[in-house]
Amino acid sequence: MYSSLPTFVLGFHGCDRAVGEEVLAGRARLKPSKNEYDWLGHGSYFWENSPARALEFATLLRDHPRRGRPHVKDPFVIGAAIDLGHCFNLLDTACLAILAQSFEDYRKVSEAAAVPLAVNKPLGEGRDMLLRFLDCAVIQSMHRFHAMQNKQPYDSLRGVFPEGDPVYPGSAIRDKDHIQVCVCNPNCIKGYFRLLEPVADYPVP
Repeated sequence: MYSSLPTFVLGFHGCDRAVGEEVLAGRARLKPSKNEYDWLGHGSYFWENSPARALEFATLLRDHPRRGRPHVKDPFVIGAAIDLGHCFNLLDTACLAILAQSFEDYRKVSEAAAVPLAVNKPLGEGRDMLLRFLDCAVIQSMHRFHAMQNKQPYDSLRGVFPEGDPVYPGSAIRDKDHIQVCVCNPNCIKGYFRLLEPVADYPVP
């Protein structure tokens, strides 16, 4: 009953400038990510209200290219107005309960097929679980189970993710904490926009 959030959100996507310019010109759409380690399953990813994090991510892709990630030569950010629609919102207790049940369903199917469970892993020697193989498998299984039961598909997923180092000693707040949005239904993206530089002598609301 409360799965539709009451407003649009602004999402920011880091990519190569050539890709971003094609999207802004209306000649292309963002391709959904379909990696086995995607944090919120398959879809188009955005940083909610954080163009700086989107640019940081695009710069990371440029400086540390690796297989399975988009190739970035010139880091660039595009904005999007997103209607989350029927949203699987990980800030909602009901959705967290569905996710827990989806894990149990995924575990039973995997055991019956004698297939080991996927495992979340850090990237290199880092401590953050950046490769979310388990979370992706559970979320993709949830989508399949819902389709089998003829339930309304989710248009988007949204979650808060702790990441990085404490912002000061003893803090539970990390310097890369963020809200991530994964759009499954491309019709949720109502339009793309180019970021503007602030106008001098005026405050930024």
